[in-house]
Amino acid sequence: MPRTQTRRVPACRPAGISAREAELLPVPYYHVVFTLPSELNTLALHKPRILYRILFKSAWATLKQFGETEGLQLGMVSVLHTWGQNLSLHPHLHCIVPSVGVADNGKSKMAGKNKKFLYPVKALSKVYRAKFVAEMRQEKLGNQTLYDKLFSKSWVVYAKRPFASPKSVIEYLGRYTHKIAISNYRIKAIDDNHVSFSYKDYKKEGKKKVMRITHAEFIRRFAQHILPKRFMRIRHYGILSSTHKRKKLPDLQKSLGTKTLQQCVIKKSLKGVCPTCKKGRLKIIMEFDKRGPPPFVLTNLKDIAC
Repeated sequence: MPRTQTRRVPACRPAGISAREAELLPVPYYHVVFTLPSELNTLALHKPRILYRILFKSAWATLKQFGETEGLQLGMVSVLHTWGQNLSLHPHLHCIVPSVGVADNGKSKMAGKNKKFLYPVKALSKVYRAKFVAEMRQEKLGNQTLYDKLFSKSWVVYAKRPFASPKSVIEYLGRYTHKIAISNYRIKAIDDNHVSFSYKDYKKEGKKKVMRITHAEFIRRFAQHILPKRFMRIRHYGILSSTHKRKKLPDLQKSLGTKTLQQCVIKKSLKGVCPTCKKGRLKIIMEFDKRGPPPFVLTNLKDIAC
């Protein structure tokens, strides 16, 4: 049987991701990860819409509270991931947080007191745990036994080092915002009964290994990460929210010495040619309407990538 040959196509980022460069601020961006304890995995499977909504809400409420103690309104872009390297259920929220906030007088000010991390992780985790369980009580999700068990554990919040540069944020978003539980390149072999795929064992310092499981087990693991219909897994808050960006982001950029970029416009006359490389062919990946803030919205056009 002849081998199948593949042809590489010029890679261009989706217009929506590229347009995010127009929203960057010339400040460090922090990467904060909020995780959920394994005791909540059952609820994540049976009540994913409610539980993940609480995850978003509690993470932002935590960061917002820390910002308000400094008299600042912060911002956040959050991306929901539900998987671990071996396709196990591991819900967590990646949060991109600019180190600058807006004070009551409208002026910008740096948040936090340490350049290596935004806020102390132990303090973040305690506030985050309290807010999450409070939301669960309000939603009548779980029972007192579960609440007591959750409070008996230390919740994990990672405060990673700042990104190398503001544009590194865009590269991160381009790689991870539309990522699924497993990429094709990690699947090494498929036979009549098993699937083999590569993964990193973080208990062994990220050593690369290969796992071999049955078809049924592979499908079971993958299905855990299918989100409810129309669930938004990427959300923006505070000074990075749609309303704030539309009205006040240009003023904030100006005060920080950032030149705002022109609105991204894709002409209909392109007829399927990539506007960046002028060579690649385009395929539609998503549509946007007029409700989003400029420059992200492509009015009456379709977001494209080659």
